[in-house]
Amino acid sequence: MAKFPTELNSAFSALADPTRRAIVSRLCDGPKSVSELSEPFELALPSLLKHVRVLEQSGLISSEKIGRVRTCRIEPHALRATEAWLHQHISAWESRLDRMEAHIERMKRKH
Repeated sequence: MAKFPTELNSAFSALADPTRRAIVSRLCDGPKSVSELSEPFELALPSLLKHVRVLEQSGLISSEKIGRVRTCRIEPHALRATEAWLHQHISAWESRLDRMEAHIERMKRKH
């Protein structure tokens, strides 16, 4: 099995959780405080902060604390790495499917 950079493994591991994916989605609209992030979730603040820490450790988001307010923001470079990996694999599969479709069309014409 191919070895992937630790950052990519961390990003996919972090994104495996639906709550963390929802947090990332909410941050795509712009930076939000932890209390703003917690609004749609039925989680205690300490539980939400655990998800934020996992996302920070993966490099997908960063946060800054000013006074009593912790503001989180997306880190696009980490998402670009996952996007590049996905695009590489999608392209390979699309190419294979195109070849298979062409083969099926050739077989249909023969019969």
